[in-house]
Amino acid sequence: MPHVDPDVASAWGEYAQRLATSLRRHRERAGLSQEQVAYRARMTRVTYQRFESGRSGSGNAANPTLHSLLALAQVLDVSLAELVPDNAPDLRAR
Repeated sequence: MPHVDPDVASAWGEYAQRLATSLRRHRERAGLSQEQVAYRARMTRVTYQRFESGRSGSGNAANPTLHSLLALAQVLDVSLAELVPDNAPDLRAR
C-alpha cells in the first residue's frame, strides 16, 4: 500500500470540509432536511451526515463516490460543478 503524504492528507481534509460546507449551503437553500436529502439520494441519513460533516465513519476525511455526488447534485438541483468546490488539491505522487 502506498505511503500517504501528510501534506496531501491535510489538503484533502481541507477540501472535504469545503465540500461539506457546499452540501450544507445547497441543502439549506433547497429547504431540505438532512433526512430528506439522504432519502432522495438513496443513502442513509448517517452517510449523508458524514458527507456534510466532512468526516468518514473512521474519522478520516470524507470521500464520497462520484455516484453519491451526482445523486446529491440532482437532489439539490445543482450541477456537479456547482456542488464540488473549485481548487481541488494536487493528489499526484511526487
